Amino acid sequence: MGNGALAANGHPDPGHGVNGQTSAIGITTHGSDWYWAVTAVMTVATFAFIGLSFTRPRSHRIFHYITAAITMVAAIAYFTMASDLGQTPIPVEFVRSNSKVSGTATNQNREIFYVRYIDWTITTPLLLLDLLLTAGMPWPTVLYTILIDEIMVITGLVGALVQSTYKFGYFAFGCVAFLWVAYTVTVTARKYASALGNDILRTYTICGVWTIFLWFLYPIAWGLSEGGNVIAPDSEAVFYGVLDIMAKPVFGALLLWGHRNIEPSRVGLHIRDYTEQPSHLGDHAGVHGEKSDGLAHNGNTAAAPAVQTV
Repeated sequence: MGNGALAANGHPDPGHGVNGQTSAIGITTHGSDWYWAVTAVMTVATFAFIGLSFTRPRSHRIFHYITAAITMVAAIAYFTMASDLGQTPIPVEFVRSNSKVSGTATNQNREIFYVRYIDWTITTPLLLLDLLLTAGMPWPTVLYTILIDEIMVITGLVGALVQSTYKFGYFAFGCVAFLWVAYTVTVTARKYASALGNDILRTYTICGVWTIFLWFLYPIAWGLSEGGNVIAPDSEAVFYGVLDIMAKPVFGALLLWGHRNIEPSRVGLHIRDYTEQPSHLGDHAGVHGEKSDGLAHNGNTAAAPAVQTV
């Protein structure tokens, strides 16, 4: 049985209709097939990362959970794109002579997958969280870097939805934001990682350089597809799909392999399992883990515990 996703969702060739409008420049069944393949890769990776988490204590699973969440969100996004959903027709600024991106005499709309940017709005902060927690970065810097990352993604989306040359203004804002993120990952965070040991530095460097190298290719993909209408949507699907596979499942495998012998406490993460007594209770917890009120059971006042400074 062939791929019937395009026809099933009311997008017969050559028009891809949304809200009464159609895109003459859109994916074919070949592009849809590729998106289904990427969906499968992301789904398998999600189950693999979750499965690997059960080989570690519950207090050591944070990187498994974050990494699995990345591929899980990506799987849903690629399922949507494979179904030719989560997209909208936008008139192209540059009308090309190539028949695959020229449209028709009356329709030069190109389908823009906004669901891709919803994916990135969720997954790129999680990728940065994986990296910056590995480096032991302070939370204010982590949060600010994630904010800049969100600016990068959202300006890319706005630019993709703009028909005029102003789209490249948003593209420029996004590139500046990306350069800030790239500097934080490759310079600032690496200094923090270097203070935590050679194994942490090695894991961070491999994953950080891998990520930033791949992220440098995304603006090129944007310029050739949503921005410049140079390559066909099927080629766009392959370009972004390969990048996402490298930046998510492959990144996740590298990161979790590097963390196999690293205790979370070494990067400043102290996560309590529910079987462990909260540290603030110490030896003064009651039968049900309740904090002592300073009174002995015989009604006499107990001595107050000494305050420990750390």
